[in-house]
Amino acid sequence: PKAGSQLSGVTEFHKLFYHELGTEQTQDKLIFGGSEKPRRYVGAGLTEDERFLVISASTSTSGNELYIQDLRRPNSPIVTIVDNFDKEHSIIDNEGSKLFIHTNLGAPNYKVVTVDAANPKQANWKDLIPETQNVLSVSTGGGKIFAEYLKDATSLIKQFNLKGKLERTIALPSVGSASGFDTRKEEKETYYTFTSYIYPSTIFKYDIATGKSTLYKKSGVQFNPELYESKQIFYKSKDGTRVPMIITHKKGVVLDGSNPTYLYAYGGFNVSVTPAFSTSYIMLLEHGGILAVPNLRGGGEYGEKWHLAGTKLQKQNVFDDFIAAAQYLIDNKYTSKEKLAVAGGSNGGLLVGATITQRPDLCQVAFPAVGVLDMLRYNKFTAGAGWGFDYGTAEESKEMFAYLYNYSPYHALKPAAYPATMVTTGDHDDRVVPAHSFKFAARLQEMQTGPLPTLIRIETKAGHGAGKSTAQIIAEQADKWAFMFYNMGVVF
Repeated sequence: PKAGSQLSGVTEFHKLFYHELGTEQTQDKLIFGGSEKPRRYVGAGLTEDERFLVISASTSTSGNELYIQDLRRPNSPIVTIVDNFDKEHSIIDNEGSKLFIHTNLGAPNYKVVTVDAANPKQANWKDLIPETQNVLSVSTGGGKIFAEYLKDATSLIKQFNLKGKLERTIALPSVGSASGFDTRKEEKETYYTFTSYIYPSTIFKYDIATGKSTLYKKSGVQFNPELYESKQIFYKSKDGTRVPMIITHKKGVVLDGSNPTYLYAYGGFNVSVTPAFSTSYIMLLEHGGILAVPNLRGGGEYGEKWHLAGTKLQKQNVFDDFIAAAQYLIDNKYTSKEKLAVAGGSNGGLLVGATITQRPDLCQVAFPAVGVLDMLRYNKFTAGAGWGFDYGTAEESKEMFAYLYNYSPYHALKPAAYPATMVTTGDHDDRVVPAHSFKFAARLQEMQTGPLPTLIRIETKAGHGAGKSTAQIIAEQADKWAFMFYNMGVVF
């Protein structure tokens, strides 16, 4: 980027270099990328036996090319396995020259295929673990493949051998999210973490031969899950689509519309929001509050079709799903408009911005965090150009320009009584430049006709969220909950 625009210039032309330990960086060799093969995102790694260099390259957040290089052959060429960005593919393991590939080619919910590295074109791929009705991600270890299925946004884990034979379904502690299982081929044991909204993250040791899980390390957080309940319900969106939502609260909460409720969602980029414990929610739950997390279209919870249903000219589906979730909570007396807060970050910040501009009467409090809020110019800065697959761009067509302009939170602001709103951003955010939040907050303050405050909280020496100190995180959470409870009139 040009001088002075290091935190806002468009990021592109990623490069993959080979660096030999003990040598100067100036001696590094360019392996892939750069101006001769411009790609916005380039990733690389080695297979466990260090035989193959695996390169993934893409120009957007969906779809990737796939390449390999046989490192046992000096000066061997980089071989193309996939030469387009239509679908997503990754090499998860190898047995000699046999490659195991996780892909959604011809399988919107993903599958595992095998192919020989000597002739790896897609026409030679053979199904090993076929697609099912549940979205599949995978990990490997102990000579096994661990198929991690999403069943209504919660984990279902199955163990297969390398010939594709199902050996067992792994028993988990409860309904929630399991992750891990990665280990080396020769290992007899592996580890995984299990969590849910009321189950603090806990590490288990897993015996690969017997399928037995034993507790390895329990969380030290002071929280008693027995006092709370977390249940999944399904509600209908504006067009009748069935959408899941997990609602968590203290046992015995009275559904009389008076409970302070925090409604959080994301809805984009094929990202699946799965149950996970967070100490920041204890404050809410201990005081009789309700946490509600719907799985909106645009996410990855139900595969490629679910994702595409919340992209480009279907993006309004995401906002409709979120508004319908809020309405469900109000209609079923979990809360009321006066006790409801909506929240989301990044793409979820866009979600909150669009929600309060379309339905300023829906809730009492709003938290758009590090949000994409100017949909006409988002692609002009940093990584924004890579988001066009999900959003489309204003330059794409007259129809797309009009569609984006219609829901773009910054442009959709007009005089109205808006919820109490705390916009949050980081002054060094080079993912979603803080100008989005600056502009939106300024215009929101101009357009606010109601009595509630509209503020912006700018974290200094901070970026898109990661890398904050513990002190910064605590201060931000304290400000958030204080702002929410104060504007709901909740006292303790």
